[in-house]
Amino acid sequence: MAHYVLFDTETTGNKDDDRVIQFGAMIIDQKGKVEAYDEFCSTDVGIKIEAMEVHNITPDMIEGKVTATQTTFYKKLEELNTSENYIIAHNISFDMGMIKKEGFVNNYKEIDTLRCAKHLFSELPFHRLQYLRYALDLYKTEKIEADKLGITIKAHDALGDVLVMKLFLSKLVAKCREVYPDYNPMEKLVELTSTPVYIKTFKFGKHKGKDVAEVAKEDSGYLNWMRTNMDLDEDLKYTLDKVLGSANPY
Repeated sequence: MAHYVLFDTETTGNKDDDRVIQFGAMIIDQKGKVEAYDEFCSTDVGIKIEAMEVHNITPDMIEGKVTATQTTFYKKLEELNTSENYIIAHNISFDMGMIKKEGFVNNYKEIDTLRCAKHLFSELPFHRLQYLRYALDLYKTEKIEADKLGITIKAHDALGDVLVMKLFLSKLVAKCREVYPDYNPMEKLVELTSTPVYIKTFKFGKHKGKDVAEVAKEDSGYLNWMRTNMDLDEDLKYTLDKVLGSANPY
């Protein structure tokens, strides 16, 4: 019987040497039973001020806590680590990268709710979890769900974010059934997770708001410079490769 592991990490920062300091997670079985996890963990890496500014976790809050691999959630994560189960996160590459630093080797099927949001809700200008929380009216039902599970919702808190992600996952499944009626929605979300997204308009830089394909015709030199010199995510790399290789990206 498949299990669905929704999780989020809070960390000491976002650099190569940074580590997990909080796990928030929900593990759901096919009968809908939910196990919630909210655990701080210690690390020898100091918490960066910029990270504290986001998640409000200070060194005293993790002092004396067990390390990440000793948390109840991490042990459960390892226990369920088979290809029949699903691991789910918003911007999953970041969170998977953090647990891989702890020695985790993934066998789950992965679902990235961020990339799936870009595919299935492409009409929205942004796909951050907190943006989706309001754009899709998730906030209107989250308190009922939180009370049922005994959870307090806070922005940029690992477990609070997981609760919002759980509500959003239901939206993704419903949208999948609508757009891809002949597919198992969870399997389709796995497929979409591994499919890069074509980005139609720039959301930053000197061409912000402009059509990427049009910019490729007018200023291909700048796009080539971006592709070579900037640290771009996979979707933007895919988009630039497509428009630079063809006058018509479609």
